[in-house]
Amino acid sequence: MESLDAIQRRIGTTEDLESVVRTMKALAAVNIRQYERAVEALGDYRRSIELGLQIVLQESPRASARATEAPRRRGGFIVFGSDQGMCGPLNDRIVRHALDEVRELDLDDRHSRFLAVGGRVASRLAEAGRPLEGEVRLPASIPAIANQVREILFAVEDWQSRHQVDLLVLFYSRHLSRSSYRPATEHLLPLDERWLRSLREREWEGRGLPSFSMEAGALFPALIRRHLFIGIYRAFAESLASENASRLASMRRAEQNIRDRLGELRQQYHQQRQLAVTSELLDIVSAFEALDTED
Repeated sequence: MESLDAIQRRIGTTEDLESVVRTMKALAAVNIRQYERAVEALGDYRRSIELGLQIVLQESPRASARATEAPRRRGGFIVFGSDQGMCGPLNDRIVRHALDEVRELDLDDRHSRFLAVGGRVASRLAEAGRPLEGEVRLPASIPAIANQVREILFAVEDWQSRHQVDLLVLFYSRHLSRSSYRPATEHLLPLDERWLRSLREREWEGRGLPSFSMEAGALFPALIRRHLFIGIYRAFAESLASENASRLASMRRAEQNIRDRLGELRQQYHQQRQLAVTSELLDIVSAFEALDTED
């Protein structure tokens, strides 16, 4: 039977673990809100890019001709996961979703390029038999996201020049609430013709139309690059928020398990203590009766 001291040590260790889990929960909650704000902040930037595209398309309707051509079935796929553990089934879910979506496209594997964002999702893609063109680490903070987005854009431009990739798809986890998310797909290239048409036909809100001096053929791709930047940045922020949401859910389950275990250990401690006290009382009574018998 376990001694009282041993049970006490186990209670102390479990209480320390509970404190660690509470801290991780708090950090996850703070991180979620930071990444939510990052996504919200993209709204004004996206609007500015759309206004620029609107005036270019209205003055030069043919500027988008090449950007909306049907793809030649050469795909570039970017899968966002995590670098760290304790985030539940997030990586497994997004990999299954990505592979199912790619399978639906029915592309020739020889013309498909995969880029993994996060070491854990990279290993799962490799296990699924999908060779990777590269792996990008997840940023440790919001300011670092922009650098990682640029790294991905360089990779995409390399795909376009060397492999004629013209279909660009992002797979990431979209954050839904404090502790929930779902796999999401976003097609960045080719550009959605309906979206461009809506920009072209939208009425300008100001009194006078703005003008631009740069050639439309150069300005349009520059704005589209900003559009791609926004899409990839959002996928980063959403994925990081989802990772923390999944970790928060895992920590809640862990916290409940720890509380249940603490309850069991404390009950065991009290039972053992009661048995020890009862045993000591019986020894005292037995000794007293023995002395009384001798008298």
